[in-house]
Amino acid sequence: MHVERFEKAFLILSAAMLLTFLGALFYAAWGMGHMLPDREAEIIPAEVTLTPPFDQPGIRQIGENHYEAVIVAQAWAFNPSEIRVPVGARVDFLVATIDVLHGFSIEDALVNGMVLPGQVTRISYTFREPREHLILCHEYCGFGHHAMFGRVIVE
Repeated sequence: MHVERFEKAFLILSAAMLLTFLGALFYAAWGMGHMLPDREAEIIPAEVTLTPPFDQPGIRQIGENHYEAVIVAQAWAFNPSEIRVPVGARVDFLVATIDVLHGFSIEDALVNGMVLPGQVTRISYTFREPREHLILCHEYCGFGHHAMFGRVIVE
């Protein structure tokens, strides 16, 4: 008889925990505005460096205080490895890989995405204060993964 009470209490506690965790997940996804990066386009990985705009990676101004950063990820580097933008600038990051799966995360910014072979990833962010941000690959991409980083310098 006592076992049934413990089983019932355990089931109620498990259901309550599940609902709490699902609520936290939905709040993080929709309430805080966290969404997956847009899948901008498809691209042939072997031809990334021959396909515009990835044939000339770097940053370019596309509007008033609006920039586009074109980045090529490859084992074990980002090209370009350093990007300079003015404070308050909105930056659209277009990222593609020529080899394997990579991550694209900018420290202390809401920029975090996966860079899949055959896909162009677009992530937009507005940098509000001057500082240096580290760009990291957060998906294991092989032996030199630990050395894959870059910088965004907000001036």
